[in-house]
Amino acid sequence: MEVGTQAMDHLVTILQTDRSDSEILGYSLDTLYNIICNDEEEEQDESEDENTQKQTDDLGALFTEKFIQDPERITLLLTLLEEFDFHVRWPAVKLLTALLKSQGTQVQGIILVSPMGVSRLMDLLADSREVIRNDGLLLLQQLTKGNAAIQKIVAFENAFERLLDIITEEGSSDGGIVVEDCLLLLLNLLKNNSSNQNFFKEGSYIQRMKPWFEVGDDNSGWSAQKVTNLHLMLQLVRVMVSPVNSPGATASCQKCMFQCGLLQQLCTILMATGVPADILTETINTVSEVIRGSQINQDYFASVNAPSNPPRPAIVVLLMSMVNERQPFVLRCAVLYCFQCFLYKNQKGQGEIVATLLPSTIDANSISAGQLLCGGLFSADSLSNWCAAVALAHALQDNLTQKEQLLRVQLATSLGKPPVSLLQQCTNILSQTKATKGSKVQTRVGLLMLLCTWISNCPIAVTHFLHNQDNVPFLTAQISENLGEDERLVQGLCALLLGICIYYNDNSLENYTKEKLKQLIEKRIGKENFVEKLGFITKHELYSRAALKPQPVFPSPEQMLFDHEFTKLVKDLEGVITKAVHKSSEEEKKEEEVKKTLEQHDNIVTQYKELIREQDAQIQELKEQVASLSSQNEQMQATVTQQLSQIQQHKDQYNILKLKLGKESQSQSSSSQGDSSQVNGLQTEELSQLREELDELRKQHAVLQTQLAERDALITTLQSSSQTTESPAGGSDNTELQQELEALRSQVQSQSLEISHLKTERQELLRRAEAESSNAASPSDGSLDASAVAELENRLAAQTSETEKMKRSVVELEQQLAAATSTAAILQTEKEKLQSEVQESKKEQDDLLMLLADQDQKIHSLKKRLKDLGQMVRKPS
Repeated sequence: MEVGTQAMDHLVTILQTDRSDSEILGYSLDTLYNIICNDEEEEQDESEDENTQKQTDDLGALFTEKFIQDPERITLLLTLLEEFDFHVRWPAVKLLTALLKSQGTQVQGIILVSPMGVSRLMDLLADSREVIRNDGLLLLQQLTKGNAAIQKIVAFENAFERLLDIITEEGSSDGGIVVEDCLLLLLNLLKNNSSNQNFFKEGSYIQRMKPWFEVGDDNSGWSAQKVTNLHLMLQLVRVMVSPVNSPGATASCQKCMFQCGLLQQLCTILMATGVPADILTETINTVSEVIRGSQINQDYFASVNAPSNPPRPAIVVLLMSMVNERQPFVLRCAVLYCFQCFLYKNQKGQGEIVATLLPSTIDANSISAGQLLCGGLFSADSLSNWCAAVALAHALQDNLTQKEQLLRVQLATSLGKPPVSLLQQCTNILSQTKATKGSKVQTRVGLLMLLCTWISNCPIAVTHFLHNQDNVPFLTAQISENLGEDERLVQGLCALLLGICIYYNDNSLENYTKEKLKQLIEKRIGKENFVEKLGFITKHELYSRAALKPQPVFPSPEQMLFDHEFTKLVKDLEGVITKAVHKSSEEEKKEEEVKKTLEQHDNIVTQYKELIREQDAQIQELKEQVASLSSQNEQMQATVTQQLSQIQQHKDQYNILKLKLGKESQSQSSSSQGDSSQVNGLQTEELSQLREELDELRKQHAVLQTQLAERDALITTLQSSSQTTESPAGGSDNTELQQELEALRSQVQSQSLEISHLKTERQELLRRAEAESSNAASPSDGSLDASAVAELENRLAAQTSETEKMKRSVVELEQQLAAATSTAAILQTEKEKLQSEVQESKKEQDDLLMLLADQDQKIHSLKKRLKDLGQMVRKPS
């Protein structure tokens, strides 16, 4: 008190001002820790007064509140954690842990809003000094208690990876207290935190849990620490598949545990020998929740066999423990929970269990699950009665088929007497236990829960129950009696059973129709009294406890009265039974009519749904067919296109071959026969073709002349445009440009003259060819024609050279125009137009060159063909 009151502010000042002196920082942190910490000293006398310890606790809380009044002090401690010096970092960790233990919520809030606060604490796990790392684990345990926001931050700071690495390094389940601390921190991060659970699953950390549960053949002599570690590991698995989690997340984790082999490993522990009882119990509970509601996991569990001779199913071995009164109570509860989880939403498993009771499937040489349940149901141990009744009720839960199948079960009671049905035997035991003095309530409650579950929503079972004339009088007698507090629950359950007989009655028995049963209640019990007795069930203190969660957890065997699934049934039926008892016959008739109408509507809707499903299936098939046909059509089109191209290629090749063959046959016929008239006929054909080609050339020359005239006009336009738009500063450049344009123009004109001359020569050539076709030519003219053609070719080559020169001149003209454009920014647009026009001129000149080249080739070919025909080409005079 004295030190804390007078020195706290000074100690905080030292932390703020003497950061460079690690020794005094360490002493100050230790002193603050001793002021705030509530831990008892080891040498403290055990007999010390408890009031003294309470005062110490109050002082610690008082000084913690005083310390955290200024949130900057917590931020200061977080800053000191960055100091690597052991004498500063370790006391800072211990002090923060003590503050969190004393005022956890307030300190958590400060750390949460502090920048990088949680990250600094996470860095403690990476410290190479084990003392700091281990105390860091304790600090994070306190930090993550009950704060989902901090839990998420810690998880996303890679906590799972670091903690699992530490557990592996420390030896997993064989490790020491450090493994236990890591597991406790993992439980803090995952319990009731769906975000972290999803992160744990998505990070593939479930797979890393499998090696924890590898056990050997010899499991004797486990240390207390190993038992603790394994217990926490099992709890960690249960947190991931807890029934309180969302169904989708639980199913996903269950699937992952089966795929990675974790469920198989747990079943190995389940069937192993020498495993401590508390670990075996927790393993059974863990397996229960891993298989609950998961069909694939339930199917695997049904296939597990115990290593006995002969091998027995694990379910049978577990049920043997459940109905054995010498087994520990918690173990029997765990086996019941496992059996319930195996049957939860598992109609296949329910059918397999009920089938072991049917006459056609009973094997006298082996013990089955059904035989064990019947044995437990009728044993002298009331706890076995209750467990077997509840287990059998779960085999019928929400399964109309198995409720009807179980009506077939016949039991041999004693020699010489006919067998009785299981349903009748249950009611017989009920009446016998009522008559027996000192009978326990537990047996009757179990049987009544079984009967209520069995006949609910099953009119055939209701008819079987009512068919026994003793059942209804027994129920009315039980309900109408004024019994003690212990019997009230039995009265409530009898009222529920009778109410189910009314609500699910199909009026097939004349003596026990709905109306007659209600009249019986009104005369013997009274409607108000009946409803009051029915309410005894939900008012019972153990009812609400059982309704909280599926696992049967009871402090003692005597308090084991209600099953979780049965509480759901009561909740669903209590209201409708109350209404059914109060309803008149007219209201019931109206309800029946409404029900029939609704059933008809439901049937119609069902038919339409089936029709829609069929149509959807047909549409889907047609879509698939359309897609298939479309792909086939595309393939066929590609094939057709390919074949068309091949056909075209073959046609071209055929035409070429045809022409070649025609020429060869013509040459052979002309050489062998020497018939002049036939030769002249061929020459006439060739000359007509030559005339057509020369006419075409004439037209092309006319077009070329027109284009040259247009080019001449364009050059004139360019000259006038440059004269009118050029600025005075660029006058000299424009003058030179005009001169060059004028020279280009003269070149073009000379080229035009050359082309005209060429045209004249070609016309002369044509005229001579026509003349020679009618008159035979003399051999001496051949040399003259050859020289004329050669001269013509030379002149064409010269003309081509001139054209090339003109092209280069145009290019130079473009460059000069571009230079002139750069000197006058104002006329930029006009000059760009000139450049584009000159570029077009260049392209058109290129086209002209191509045309001239084509003409040259055609003239060459004409000359060759004339030679082939034996004609002489003479030079024009």
